[in-house]
Amino acid sequence: MIGLLAETSVHPGSGRSMGVVDLPVAREAATDYPILAGSSLKGAMRSKAAAVDPPRMDMCFGKHDRAGELLISDARLMLLPLRSLSGASRWATCPHLVERYQRDLARAGLEPCPSRPNVDKGSVLAVDGSGGSTAEGDLFLEERQFKVNVAQTDELVKAIQPLILHQETKKRLGDRIVVLHDDDFAWFARYGLSIQARNELVDDTKKSNNLWYEETLPPDTVMYALIAARSGPAAEALDKLFPEKNPYLQAGGNETVGQGWFAVTVRSSQGKAE
Repeated sequence: MIGLLAETSVHPGSGRSMGVVDLPVAREAATDYPILAGSSLKGAMRSKAAAVDPPRMDMCFGKHDRAGELLISDARLMLLPLRSLSGASRWATCPHLVERYQRDLARAGLEPCPSRPNVDKGSVLAVDGSGGSTAEGDLFLEERQFKVNVAQTDELVKAIQPLILHQETKKRLGDRIVVLHDDDFAWFARYGLSIQARNELVDDTKKSNNLWYEETLPPDTVMYALIAARSGPAAEALDKLFPEKNPYLQAGGNETVGQGWFAVTVRSSQGKAE
């Protein structure tokens, strides 16, 4: 399993155009959760392998007449940063995402495995009713108001922390994580992402030549993907892709404007994080 912490805005393209958004992010058809397609993730890793470990690139990622030794899944959403009107931003997840994370951890042979939380619609589970909530125990995410239910989130935090590279960021997770009802989280996944206007200008007159709108995932989004290796050499090559001095990966669109950068952690089936 690799953990992906977004260091910048990310535009995982190929979503269907809807309304005023010309270039939405890619989403799962049934849930509308944002994803980074496995083909896109594989291409990004292949590009990095070309610079880090060229001899093993074709063996790991294949070529036109031969399949690669690495099997790479879509990158799934785990935590979505949300703006809070009553305090600092929060990392949001939901019981459905936690349940899928349970199954993926079991499939990868990794621990610890969190239990599935229960939360009522219109409420959030958080560490306490202070620090970002009002005196009445309410929490405002975007323009929506939720009732705070005090909950112990240590087990969930411990299970998610291996997806995050930076130690200081891991420390913030316990205070900032909230669990929403599946339906409430789905609303934010559909309508709560950033939309940025981009423009092409005529060189001489600076007149607008092409205005379009793009949807992006915010910095600090946490995702993960499963990777299986058909051979030992392929597994060794994967470890070399993300060394301690350069554990970063650019994926998705808009590379030339600084988007798509992830900090990557790699976990083996023995449960070790690198």
